[in-house]
Amino acid sequence: MANKKDSAAKRHRQSEERRIRNKSVKTSIKTAVRKFITFIQKKEQDNAEQALREMAKKIDTAARKGIIKKNAAARKKSRMQKRFNLLKPAQ
Repeated sequence: MANKKDSAAKRHRQSEERRIRNKSVKTSIKTAVRKFITFIQKKEQDNAEQALREMAKKIDTAARKGIIKKNAAARKKSRMQKRFNLLKPAQ
C-alpha cells in the first residue's frame, strides 16, 4: 500500500486505466466468439474460418499481455477449434 496520499491516488488512477483497457479487450474477445458461433450455427464455413482466425489472434494478444491467462486462452481456442472441425465434412 502507498505511504502517501499522492502515491495512493496515482496508483488508483493507474489501476482504473488498466481495468478499463482490460475490460475493452475482454469484451472484444467475447464479441469475436459470438461472431464465430453465429457463423458456425449458419454453417458458413468460409466465414467461420475467417472469424476463427480473428478470434484466435485476439485471444493470443490478450494472453501475451497478461489480460487473460495462458491456459485460459489455450482452452478457449481449443474449444472453438473443435466446433469448427465439426462443421467440416468428414474426409
